[in-house]
Amino acid sequence: MTFKRCALAGAMALGLAATAQAAAAAEAPQCEQVRLTDPGWTDISVTNALAGTVLRGLGYRPSVDLLAVPIGFESLKKGEIDVFLGNWMPAQQGFIDKYGPELDLVRSNLEGAKFTLAVPTYVYDSGITTFADLGSRGDDFRQRIYGIDPGAPANSLLQGMIDKGDFGLEGWKLIESGEQAMLSQVSRAVRKNESIVFLGWAPHPMNLRVDMRYLAGGDEYFGPNYGGASIHTVTRKGYSAECPNVGTLLSNLEFSLDMESAIMGAILEDGKKADLAASEWLKANPEVLAGWLENVTTRDGQPGLAAVQNHLGL
Repeated sequence: MTFKRCALAGAMALGLAATAQAAAAAEAPQCEQVRLTDPGWTDISVTNALAGTVLRGLGYRPSVDLLAVPIGFESLKKGEIDVFLGNWMPAQQGFIDKYGPELDLVRSNLEGAKFTLAVPTYVYDSGITTFADLGSRGDDFRQRIYGIDPGAPANSLLQGMIDKGDFGLEGWKLIESGEQAMLSQVSRAVRKNESIVFLGWAPHPMNLRVDMRYLAGGDEYFGPNYGGASIHTVTRKGYSAECPNVGTLLSNLEFSLDMESAIMGAILEDGKKADLAASEWLKANPEVLAGWLENVTTRDGQPGLAAVQNHLGL
């Protein structure tokens, strides 16, 4: 009986090993590198860093290309990029309408985001509480709205608003710049107690660093609930079928406002690199890993959770 039990145990072990090897072999060799895109937004740098930390623990080689949103979507279509974790909806609906049939929409990875025009609280308290209030005080704002990086869909919405003269904004100018340049301009205006209107969003530590309020009345352009948004994971067409283990991870990845804001704060306020900030957050909050790594293995078919925990030194 002892010999039979040993033989049975050995057979089971060999069977499990063979299953793991088969699962690993099911992925094409090119799946080892996971190509992500980042428009240069800190929140997407955070989610890319979180995903990248986990992927490295599983034996993959994540890489990130800094690409403006339109170029990122085009690169997904062409198969030059595998994953985009920052599809803001409905702000990027136009790109989904254009590219949707040629991409795979995986899931919503963040709920409760906001994205619309904002002002410092002292400006809000002075009577600028809605989009419609801006036009009557154009001189206070030097007829400028501060947007984000050129090519961003939100900038297109704002430029369309100006071109139509909605809310009395005819003749205003959209200032396009990167996220950090825009926030630097906001900080300068706040120090001088000047009027400024800018694109604001959550999650982002700007909500903690700047005493700010979101403007009502922009539903036609940004949607209801102050541009209430959900963020989605998008991949190139057929990616999850080609790389099913990574596909399972992507279908499990879900973030939160507090998670992203905390890591963004470490990057923007403490000067930490995104990968370090993400790793430190995961070490302090390891409970999220179990859900993310359910039914996920390493590239060679070993248990994924244990491998990532070991990678993080937990």
